Amino acid sequence: MSSINLHKLGVAIAFALVATGVAESQDVSQNNLSLYPPDARPGECYAKVLVPAKYDTISEKVVKREASEKVSIIPAKYEWVEERVLTKEAAESIQVVPAVYRWVEEKIMVEPASTRLVPVPATYETVSERVLDRPEQTVWKKGRGPIERVDNTTGEILCLVVEPATYKTINRTIVKSPASSRAVDVPPVFKTIRKQVVDRPAEVRKATSPAEYTTIKVRKMVQPASEQRINLPAEFQTVTKRVKVSAERLNWQPILCETNVNQDIIARLQQALKTKGFNPGDVDGVLGSSTLTAVEGYQRSAGLARGGVTMETLDSLSVKLR
Repeated sequence: MSSINLHKLGVAIAFALVATGVAESQDVSQNNLSLYPPDARPGECYAKVLVPAKYDTISEKVVKREASEKVSIIPAKYEWVEERVLTKEAAESIQVVPAVYRWVEEKIMVEPASTRLVPVPATYETVSERVLDRPEQTVWKKGRGPIERVDNTTGEILCLVVEPATYKTINRTIVKSPASSRAVDVPPVFKTIRKQVVDRPAEVRKATSPAEYTTIKVRKMVQPASEQRINLPAEFQTVTKRVKVSAERLNWQPILCETNVNQDIIARLQQALKTKGFNPGDVDGVLGSSTLTAVEGYQRSAGLARGGVTMETLDSLSVKLR
């Protein structure tokens, strides 16, 4: 028997052992797998291979917190703060004659200028006004004539007389200017402090005379009144989950066998495995245990069917038969 035939026989035995071992070692449902490969073509070899389960990773965006609006009324804030005011500057001297200082006065603002509203009362005045007291009218008055009364029933004279209108003067109070308010500027408040300044520095600057400070209280507005509206957007989070697309199963697939393999194909297969980072042993064209272990390792990492050197594996490694 020639060496080529012996090689093909060894390859066939190796393929058969791999295919049989996978099929017998896995507790996988046959899924009504037929006894023979369907649609088989002459010159091709088939084996029951273990097709791994297929999973798909999907991401869903879910609401973690609904959108809302937060309204905050922030009142003006004032606070009394203490400020350290330098009253004596630091100096250095190692001489017996110390530095000479003098006292100076300095104005420090302790309360800032502000504005306040002052009510202004209404003003009034008294005015005199001439008003009608009695309108013009006519009245009957007794009169006299050349003929006097003869008796009680004759001779009485009556005259219709117009009495003019009469007027009187009244005093009344009217609003001269209505009540209002006015803004009054309140000037800042200052405080005069005395502090020492160097009038003549020490002659030698070796000894350190520390600075001296005076602490005073100052009222300051640290935050004006305001209204704050904050739109709180909805918060989402992405949930990732793995979903099984298809279960693990056995299936007929075309594989390498004694009818379609040679040393060149095995050598190119070994070289492709080595390029992918899987150690097949020596690139010698012999399908040994190291090469088969490397093939199975590559199939597991690539999610390919296991149980022999399938045509799917060769296509994934870009190994052509011819």
